[in-house]
Amino acid sequence: MPQTFTRQRLNFEEFEIGQVCMSAGRTVTEADIVNFAGFTGDYTQLHTNAQHAELGPFGQSIAHGVLGMAIASGLLVQLGIMENTIRAFGELTWKFSRPVFVGDTTRAEGTVTGLKPMPRAGGGLFTLAVKVINQDGQVVQRGRWVALVAGTPAEPPLA
Repeated sequence: MPQTFTRQRLNFEEFEIGQVCMSAGRTVTEADIVNFAGFTGDYTQLHTNAQHAELGPFGQSIAHGVLGMAIASGLLVQLGIMENTIRAFGELTWKFSRPVFVGDTTRAEGTVTGLKPMPRAGGGLFTLAVKVINQDGQVVQRGRWVALVAGTPAEPPLA
């Protein structure tokens, strides 16, 4: 049975394979899509033109795929499990399975699937399998994130 995270701010040694975290939900708004388009310069009509999108494969506008991934990242960061311990984001693989629509409420689920000690880096590599799940329980995106997490600080020598 997977172990869930029970507290915030974990050092590398405190993670265990199989630990699971689940974020709160967040509803995707039209403002999110407009702001993301403005920030990135991606004004693809499938995202920004409702009339055009109605004729497309989904019958309505959809959120940018990378916007869904970015929201998932923010939701997982808000859990605080790597607060002040994350050192670098090293790698990601990602799959976009279903569209995210305006009004969808997504949450992110992360499961620790890999731990590789890196003593010279002061911690280790932490691999997280991430799912983005909509309000209907459908996995709309999934992927794998690898990050460098700080280890437990060494005890100072006794005087």
